[in-house]
Amino acid sequence: MEIRTFEPSDRAELRDLFERVGEGAPTASLWGHADSEAAVYLDPYMELEPDSLFVAVAGGALVGYLTGCLDSTRFPGEGERMEKAIRTYRLVFRPRPAAFFARSLADLAWAAVRREPGVGEFSDARWPAHLHINVAPEARGSGAADGLMSRWLDRLRKAGSPGCHLQTLVENTRAVRFFERMGFAEHGPAPLVPGLRYDGRRVRQRTMIW
Repeated sequence: MEIRTFEPSDRAELRDLFERVGEGAPTASLWGHADSEAAVYLDPYMELEPDSLFVAVAGGALVGYLTGCLDSTRFPGEGERMEKAIRTYRLVFRPRPAAFFARSLADLAWAAVRREPGVGEFSDARWPAHLHINVAPEARGSGAADGLMSRWLDRLRKAGSPGCHLQTLVENTRAVRFFERMGFAEHGPAPLVPGLRYDGRRVRQRTMIW
C-alpha cells in the first residue's frame, strides 16, 4: 500500500473512485447526481488545496483518498459549494435531486417543530482543519484508511495546526469507531441531516474533533 500526495495525473481516476467508494455506507447515495456531488466534495480540494489531498495506491490503482483543509475559514463553505452546484447543474429541474431537496425542506420543518438542533457548518478556532476520507470497498481493512489518516495527521503536526474536525453520521458506526481509534472524540449534538436516508430512515450528523 502506497500513500502519497495527489498529482494532477490522478484526476480522472480519482473522479471515478469518488463515485464508488461509498458503497454500503450510509452516505453511499446523496442526491444522485455524481458531477454535482463531486463539485461539492471533491473538485474544490483538487483545485484549492491539492497538497492536503492524499491517495492510497495498491496494485497501481487508486483505492482510497483523503481530502483535507488546514484552515476551513480560508476554504469555501459546504453551503456555498452546494449552492453553486445547484445553480451550475440546475438540480431543481432534475427529478432525483429535486426530490432530495424537497425531502430536505420537509425534514427541516419536522426538526423545527420538534425544536431539535439544526445542522450547520462547524466553526471553531480550536479545530480549524477538516477532512473527508473514503476507501473503496475492496480496500477496507487493508491499511489504506490508517495510512491516509496517519499522513494527514503528520501534515497537521508539521503545519502546527491546533486541531481538526470532521463530520460523519451517527449511523456510520464503522467510521465512528475508526475515527475514535485515530484519536478523534465526539463533539456537540447530533442533529438530523436533512434529506438523507439510510435503509429508509433519517440519519444524524456526528461531529468529531482531534
